[in-house]
Amino acid sequence: MGAQLRVYKRRIRAVTATKKITKAMEMIAASRIVKAQRKVAASMPYATELTRAVTAVATGSNTKHALTTEVEAPARAAVLLITSDRGLAGGYSSNAIKQAERLTERLRGEGKEVDTYIVGRKGLAYFGFRERKVAESWTGFTDSPAYSDAKRVAGPLIEAIQTETAEGGVDELHIIYTEFVSMMTQNAVDGRMLPLSLDEAPETETTAGGAKGEILPLFDFEPSAEDVLDALLPRYVESRIYNALLQSAASEHAARRRAMKSATDNAGDLIKSLSRLANAARQAEITQEISEIVGGASAMADATAGSDK
Repeated sequence: MGAQLRVYKRRIRAVTATKKITKAMEMIAASRIVKAQRKVAASMPYATELTRAVTAVATGSNTKHALTTEVEAPARAAVLLITSDRGLAGGYSSNAIKQAERLTERLRGEGKEVDTYIVGRKGLAYFGFRERKVAESWTGFTDSPAYSDAKRVAGPLIEAIQTETAEGGVDELHIIYTEFVSMMTQNAVDGRMLPLSLDEAPETETTAGGAKGEILPLFDFEPSAEDVLDALLPRYVESRIYNALLQSAASEHAARRRAMKSATDNAGDLIKSLSRLANAARQAEITQEISEIVGGASAMADATAGSDK
């Protein structure tokens, strides 16, 4: 019985130590969420205005640019998947990977070849375990991305879409990331970055009479609309990727906080259960010791009574 009690106590100590670790990780993740949210909010105005500028050039000129013109029969697409470098974040990375699998299946169903680009060790490990080819990968910054990281990721993707398909280039660029909705909700989403969809154009301002749909003015571009697109569109891709990295980072911290809170609560419940079992074992041990003492005392009393006779 004593051995069983020692086992329970040892397990309680181990679970208590684990609970301290998960609680600390929960608090760290909670502190990082606020910082990540601020970065997401700070990046939105730049991304919005850059999208407006690129859309204005695309709609205000007749220039056909490789990054804004739809290919009649696209044959190859690049997919950028953003996952995490570390685990203990619940289903954060697996949800993004599942979304990437669905997108890849849809693109292949449309007759397109797919080149996969991956951010994060979790996505890289998933593809590596299945021995699937990855065009390029980046790791080491998913929990706190900088704009320089977005530029590093965007470089090969822009080069790929500017290259002819016959020479290894792509016709489309898609991105999968985890959108931060709230502390409790994060959704894995996918979207096409290039060619730029003019549906993303901001709504025109209302006229004096309150009606929308006024005729847009004609623009003059210097030195040319094509040169302006050459300068703006790489920045557009970088800003979109940077915003996706920031949203994914915020989602990762929120998912990790939720997972660690669940682990901490489960550890607390397990400690209570083990404590009850340990108390029951201790009570049984005490009861057995009392029974042995009483039995020994009775035996001694009987022996003494027999010797007196």
